[in-house]
Amino acid sequence: MTAKTIPSRATSRVRMTARQAAPPAFYKADNYRPDESVGYLMRRILSAVSLEVERELEPSGLTNAQWIPLLKLYMGDASTAAELARECMLDAGAMTRLLDRLESKGLVRRVRSSEDRRVVNLELTDQGRAAAKQIPATLCNVQNAHMRGFTVDEWQMLKGMLRRILDNALAIQAEREGQK
Repeated sequence: MTAKTIPSRATSRVRMTARQAAPPAFYKADNYRPDESVGYLMRRILSAVSLEVERELEPSGLTNAQWIPLLKLYMGDASTAAELARECMLDAGAMTRLLDRLESKGLVRRVRSSEDRRVVNLELTDQGRAAAKQIPATLCNVQNAHMRGFTVDEWQMLKGMLRRILDNALAIQAEREGQK
């Protein structure tokens, strides 16, 4: 991370103050057009990128649902089904079924913890590691193709703006959780 990407305490305070103030009304019900919505555009972009990633990974037999947990295991972001479910934003049942498929493909194995027999750790098999190792290159190729025509500065600016939207979403989520 560069110094540019690490927000200072002053920047964080400015963001907090901006969040507390009434946001501008970018959208109005009387002339709302979904196809002009930032959310709609982000969803369309995500769908297009996901579809292309799945096409690129098709020869490896990985679906969009399967490559994400495989990559998270490879990157060390999770080591149990519960952690992986949280990381992938799936419920435990869906994650169990997904892990069953990855296990049947020989990509993942469940290993009972020697320290706590209640814990089942997840490990990539050699085949799973080899498959996961290919995913970052595919993601880079697809995302770079979708960023065609952008300058590095525009790319950095876009990421900064998307992070601000995400920060706002997380703040709204935290506020809702605090109200419960």
